[in-house]
Amino acid sequence: MRVLALFMLLAAPATAQEAMSAAEFEAYTTGKTLLYGVLGEVYGGEDYLPNRRVRWSFLDGQCQDGVWYEDDGEICFVYDDHPDPVCWLFFETPSGLMAELTSGEGSQVLYETGEADGPLHCLGPEIGV
Repeated sequence: MRVLALFMLLAAPATAQEAMSAAEFEAYTTGKTLLYGVLGEVYGGEDYLPNRRVRWSFLDGQCQDGVWYEDDGEICFVYDDHPDPVCWLFFETPSGLMAELTSGEGSQVLYETGEADGPLHCLGPEIGV
């Protein structure tokens, strides 16, 4: 119950502040590898590359390349193996980014947990499998 209460307190400020614009998001993320968590657990990481390209991983060695774009104030991601856009509202907080899922069913909030020292570790293609 305490975890839920803490989660609600952390999520509440997002409704009081404006989501980041595409320009703000691009300036904050480009050239970085950011790590994300949910409810205190590691969730994944994303390399933010030039020209709004990205590489996502659940930190299991499997990576998905994609791009991001702005759509009506939301930051949307499309990945090579998942063509349906996944859209988020991003907020800059004192402890890093907070992202609220806006597409699909259900809700999800991710929190930036830090910046990696280098790019994501991605295994090569599974040839002959």
